[in-house]
Amino acid sequence: MRRHLIWIAVFLLAHSAAVQAEVVIVLDSGDGTITRINRSTYQPIDRFFVGREPHHLMSLPDNSALIVANAVSNDLVFLNPITGDIINRIPRISDPYQIAFSPDKRWFVSNSLRLDRVDVYEAKDFLLVKRFDLPAMPSHLAFNQDSSLVFVTLQGSDQLAAIDLKSLQVKWIIPIGKAPAGVIMTPDNRYLLVGIMGLDEVAVVDWKTATIVKHIHAGRGTHNFTPLGDGRRVLVTNRAEDTVSIVDTQTLTIEKTFAVPGGPDCMELSADGKELWITSRWLRQVTVMDMTTFKVARTIPVGRSPHGIFFASHAAR
Repeated sequence: MRRHLIWIAVFLLAHSAAVQAEVVIVLDSGDGTITRINRSTYQPIDRFFVGREPHHLMSLPDNSALIVANAVSNDLVFLNPITGDIINRIPRISDPYQIAFSPDKRWFVSNSLRLDRVDVYEAKDFLLVKRFDLPAMPSHLAFNQDSSLVFVTLQGSDQLAAIDLKSLQVKWIIPIGKAPAGVIMTPDNRYLLVGIMGLDEVAVVDWKTATIVKHIHAGRGTHNFTPLGDGRRVLVTNRAEDTVSIVDTQTLTIEKTFAVPGGPDCMELSADGKELWITSRWLRQVTVMDMTTFKVARTIPVGRSPHGIFFASHAAR
């Protein structure tokens, strides 16, 4: 009897640890699924259907939920950001490929890459305010700090657009280079950094004058950004070269480039800066990099064409 009770206690402790373990959420865009990974053990927990072509995800402004944008299902799915469980779904959101909230929390903007338009919603209730028909393939987006402008890369027409969120009008569209993708504002709100896949570079844009002021060579297929958490440097994936570069946003130079296999795409950095989790689009895996050695620490199998990735204890955005 005593041995039996011991085994029950061991089981309950193990179950409690599993429940409390931090969950990594990975969007398998090719399968329409989410893979959940135990961040402590680096083992997949499960995989479940979430919608057709989930590409990107982001937290609500108050971090109470994580939104998954299903581009082909035309809906948003809300997850518990700690467990990854589905808690809500909003239908009839047209082709949400890339999504973001404005810094002032007033606007929710959705890029419809497949339908060549950008939709602006009221963030409080997801009601559509205005639809902008733009040139081909609106891809990624970023805001300036006062939320007066949203910037959109137009991947199919090699352009960058600025939309004025006060007048709800297109402010300008400029040529930016072949196949622009990720875009991020520098911490000082001075420049936009744009990943130009077809030119293997980061274009530095003075958004106030709508001019390119510098070209930073990065690596083949320069694609997507995430902050390094120190308020100065950002990471950018070079998807065709299988590398990631560190960009210093003050000197506007590449500090370091390191190898990451399988078409690195989206990234999530641990709060302590020691682990970088990256979706490897072509290998059906997540690659975990040791940021003290810049070497691959783990690889974890997931579904087809993994794209967005999230865990709660990430570095500062």
